[in-house]
Amino acid sequence: DRLMQRLGVDIAMFVAQKERLASEGRSPLFAAIDGRAAAILAVADPVKPGTPATLAALKRAGRRIVMITGDNRATAEAIARRIGVDDVVAEVLPEGKVAAIESLKRTGKVAFVGDGINDAPALAAADIGIAIGTGTDVAIESADVVLMTGDPAGVAEAIALSDATIGNIRQNLFWAFAYNVVLIPVAAGVL
Repeated sequence: DRLMQRLGVDIAMFVAQKERLASEGRSPLFAAIDGRAAAILAVADPVKPGTPATLAALKRAGRRIVMITGDNRATAEAIARRIGVDDVVAEVLPEGKVAAIESLKRTGKVAFVGDGINDAPALAAADIGIAIGTGTDVAIESADVVLMTGDPAGVAEAIALSDATIGNIRQNLFWAFAYNVVLIPVAAGVL
């Protein structure tokens, strides 16, 4: 619809269908012939089966979930409601995704999950870029972490593994420090 507006094509006859399709989580596309609206069709990227459970697990772990997408706002918000996303940034081009990442970084660390060509700049801009292994080569090359399967549960598992590793490192540093504080004086003959 944004392209049609820029081209001056009136799509008013398809507004009801556009709103219905968007509310169903489908992206409406328009065709024009000789500058006149001729057809509307919809495409949908199906939500992977494990996505709602993965997002719920991330929320239980205290993570905030934000969807950043080039899709139109109504479509993105319909999908967000269905899968449990906290906030939506919609209708953005790749540079808009980077701007959204930079804005989110002001509030804390940001992990970005993506699989497409348009996601590559955001994957590189995030503190942690996580590419889905079934995605494009550009996305995979731009990411810090690549999940070998297309299962979204791998995101929650990777973050849980990272948290456990950091916890283990902190615990090891504490015990090493405590050991050295107690035993270095003993080794030096203080006691």
